[in-house]
Amino acid sequence: MQSDEQEPGLVEDQNRFEPSGKGNLRSWLRDLVISIAVSAFIIIFLYQPVRVEGTSMLPMLKDQDRLFINKMVYRVEDIHRGDVVVFLYPHDHSKSYIKRVIALPGDDLRIDHGEVYVNHKHVVENYVPPRFEDERSQAEMIVPPHEYFVMGDHRSISSDSRDFGPVERNLIYGKAAFVYWPVAQAGVVR
Repeated sequence: MQSDEQEPGLVEDQNRFEPSGKGNLRSWLRDLVISIAVSAFIIIFLYQPVRVEGTSMLPMLKDQDRLFINKMVYRVEDIHRGDVVVFLYPHDHSKSYIKRVIALPGDDLRIDHGEVYVNHKHVVENYVPPRFEDERSQAEMIVPPHEYFVMGDHRSISSDSRDFGPVERNLIYGKAAFVYWPVAQAGVVR
């Protein structure tokens, strides 16, 4: 048997589900402000989208690839050999470069006809395909304190520490993390 009476304690509010123009606008604006704030926090402190210009990091990174760089990682951990880093170009801080770290502060570095030696040991560079190798040499040197020797993976066309010298630590502001465009190239940068 059905009853027209409601259960005690239940109140039906007909207006509860009807949209209110003022309430929806306020809610939408609140969500927008929160989204902008979270995005700004991520871009300013954590990850920043960048576009690769040039081919010095082929085959890993291609011209016009878009990727995220991690801006926070080097605040909590050290830079390592093999890291792909983004830094301000030492001779013009309005430009940024992306290269691979080859030698760390205090390392003994020598390049003999394209073969890299760090601390008197030959470095196996699987990320440099034979067609991108070159024959350039670099006299033996000790990388100065707080500086890093960086090179592009496409050695035959890269402008890098062989040309402009080691990069000061304070100019390095991010580590390449993830390619997101084009989708076919998407993946972690190694």
